Amino acid sequence: MTTKKTISRTWKTLLSASALSAVLGTAQAATLLVGSYTEGTASEGIYRYQFDTAKGRIEPTPLQVVKTVSPSWLVLSADQRLLFAVNETPQGHVSSFALSSKGVITPLNQVSSAGDEPTHASLSQDQRYLFVANYAVTPDPGGSLVVLPVAKDGKLGDKVQQLVHTPSKVNPERQAGAHVHSVVPSAEGLRLYASDLGADRVFVYAYEGASPTQPLSPATPASVSLPPGSGPRHLLFDALGKHAYLTLEMSAEVVMFDVRDDALIERQRLPLTDSQDPAAKAGGGLHLSADGRFLYVSNRGTANQIVVFAIGKQDAQLSLLQRRSVEGDHPREFAIDPSGKYLLVANQKSNQIVVMHRDPRTGQLGETLQKFDQPAPSHLKFLD
Repeated sequence: MTTKKTISRTWKTLLSASALSAVLGTAQAATLLVGSYTEGTASEGIYRYQFDTAKGRIEPTPLQVVKTVSPSWLVLSADQRLLFAVNETPQGHVSSFALSSKGVITPLNQVSSAGDEPTHASLSQDQRYLFVANYAVTPDPGGSLVVLPVAKDGKLGDKVQQLVHTPSKVNPERQAGAHVHSVVPSAEGLRLYASDLGADRVFVYAYEGASPTQPLSPATPASVSLPPGSGPRHLLFDALGKHAYLTLEMSAEVVMFDVRDDALIERQRLPLTDSQDPAAKAGGGLHLSADGRFLYVSNRGTANQIVVFAIGKQDAQLSLLQRRSVEGDHPREFAIDPSGKYLLVANQKSNQIVVMHRDPRTGQLGETLQKFDQPAPSHLKFLD
């Protein structure tokens, strides 16, 4: 016979199951932010999507579209309450946004980047300053590193410091001026490393957050030289800050460094392609797997591949595992999702985000699960 107590217990069980299902459902969804180029394209700016980590698919309808001009690189604050975007245009700008607990994006303000075509940015570890890499396509005035203060409310202030490098001029077309391509703090936040494609150097700066007018000053040594005409692009530190990896855009290589007293000591340099055709050499972004066992590097041009390396347990040196087609054109950036089971590629010139299966155990990339139409995607960022 059914009693009130039995009914009560049944409802509690159903409610518990429903709650559990809701929790599991949430765990199987991640928020994906997409930065893009808007000039000459159908894109409107920053897109916020839901990504199904059970199926490896981007849900087709965006949760939000934020209209802003060519937000090509996105930066999240440590607490993920703020979002910054470089607006990569001549006479560049940088925009600041607030993020709600549900990921809703609200504009705060926009300031000049004090340079042309900003392509990259990063936050100081104390969150006081945003470092901006002005690439600048033309050699006059050329690229620069700019420091913008971040107020407590998340709004950006005008530049407090601007640093300019001397170009190598090895390649008369691409290195006639400085072209700062990325700015990356060290693991402990006391140094900043600026990769300058036009100078064939990574410049190293000491960071002093308490200084209101000159937070950066040249470190010792003040720079690291790369091969003439190689064009350093993006730098990445491992979780402990003991090793670093750098892409060389023009020579399509990846460099592995030991980090000793903040100095980068080159230990290894490997090609991203077997081809000798200059058109196949266009090294791009790079990312580590969450467990630090694998390094992924994009190579654009006619190669259009993601190159996968295993990282040695003892010496952190690289060994080639795989070269995987991105099934599109110009993989400007890519990201591994929070589950570690998928790698998403932003194919800028073919206007798609390609979702690939990733084996967390072997690091290798497998079948393509989705080709998602997205105008001119340039950067992918997951919210935790």
